[in-house]
Amino acid sequence: MESKASMIAMWISLLSNVLLTGIKLIVGILFNSQVLIADGIHNAGDIIATATAYSSMRVSGKPPDEDHPYGHGKAEVLGAGIVAFILIAAALYMGYHAVLAFFGPPVEAHLIALFAAIVSLVAKQLLYIYTMKISRQTKSKAMMATAYDHLADVYASLAATVGIGLGWLGERFDIGWLSYGDPAAGVIVSLLVLKLGVDMARETVDVLMDKSLSPEKIEDITEHVREVPEVKRIDRLRAREHGHYVLVDARVAVDGTLTVQEGHDIIRTIKQRVMDAHPEVDEVLVHLNPWYEGEN
Repeated sequence: MESKASMIAMWISLLSNVLLTGIKLIVGILFNSQVLIADGIHNAGDIIATATAYSSMRVSGKPPDEDHPYGHGKAEVLGAGIVAFILIAAALYMGYHAVLAFFGPPVEAHLIALFAAIVSLVAKQLLYIYTMKISRQTKSKAMMATAYDHLADVYASLAATVGIGLGWLGERFDIGWLSYGDPAAGVIVSLLVLKLGVDMARETVDVLMDKSLSPEKIEDITEHVREVPEVKRIDRLRAREHGHYVLVDARVAVDGTLTVQEGHDIIRTIKQRVMDAHPEVDEVLVHLNPWYEGEN
């Protein structure tokens, strides 16, 4: 059900990006709006990004196999990394052309261009809220990357709206410096999108490098393991993200006189407690160490 919701959200994002890309590029070219053209190119990159995220989600949903015993979860992380690269490339492209626009005469601002920017702003805000909700429900890295991509578009459309609006006011009231509101907005858009891309790339690298979960989450998982009565000591506990799920490794000490069956039951109890408390945990690997009376 959750996978189906993610796929539906991805298709809605893809179709929306196709429509908005066409609107921005057509209006931007017809009315010579630098920020709308740049934003339209950014949206074209979003089409590629959304298609990439969709493909990675399909791969990550495959069950473990002989070559990938831990599953295919990191396919989503790779997809998120590609999205981050597209965001960074789009930001650099937009920034470069926005700066060039300052060295030429200001272009005339049109209300139609302003209206297109407002439509994009509203649509992208709604898409961000929707996809972020789905990403939190499904714990999908690819869906979260798509949500952040929509957020980048919200910033871009907001800056475009303000920039085109200021340019229009500058022309109507003969305020020369306001006439450069369009390219100024383009610079702001590029910086905001660049930051989002860099942050997403950093998070992708952390997951691919098996960065540990936050100390707070590790401590919470540790507390649930301690609650198992038979656990005498926790020798080591590690947890890492593996795409849209989490893997936990634990070494715990139990009474050394217990039978194999009793140790097996303890492992099952530990797994169940951790996974019930943290639905994002897909696997808990537990190693038992012997403990004897008098040990710490």
